[in-house]
Amino acid sequence: MGRGRVQLKRIENPVHRQVTFCKRRAGLLKKAKELSVLCDAEIGLVIFSAHGKLYELATKGTMQELIERYSKHTGGPQLPDEPMVEPMDAIREIGMLKQEIEVLQKGLRYMFAGGCEYMSLDELLVLEKHLEIWINQIRSTKVDIMFQEIQMLRSKEGIMKAANKCLLETIGENMNNTDFTNMLHPLTIADNIF
Repeated sequence: MGRGRVQLKRIENPVHRQVTFCKRRAGLLKKAKELSVLCDAEIGLVIFSAHGKLYELATKGTMQELIERYSKHTGGPQLPDEPMVEPMDAIREIGMLKQEIEVLQKGLRYMFAGGCEYMSLDELLVLEKHLEIWINQIRSTKVDIMFQEIQMLRSKEGIMKAANKCLLETIGENMNNTDFTNMLHPLTIADNIF
């Protein structure tokens, strides 16, 4: 019996959504590899999860080579051989990092002191952005751990079912081979128990 049609709409339960994403992502990557092997095709696949995690597959060569080939084929802008990284002034970068650390430390004091310390709106917005990023990372890690535990429990369940089946077969064989007629004894209870 086949499965019914799946209604294509966003899954509201975040755990079910993450599990479905992991399963379907794995299936999509597997199908892409199979298509590449069977048809000698070059496939590049890029997936970004809802949490911003990158998954990619390049069946032949690297993703960079596939993107360059795609750009040449479509006449789009060519990617440079080396990525253009604009050097940032080291002193300016250090200053920005110090400022960000100060805002985060002030935010920690603000949260743990119950809001006693004053923070400007900009500082609160920066703190909120960082908290959202951390919450998303924590949730993603939590869902990954839960998914791994579910997989481990499913494998344990399979092992237990196989062991149970084996034990039931052994009991069935022993029941068929044992003669219980000679083993029947009347039930006797010692008088001094009561």
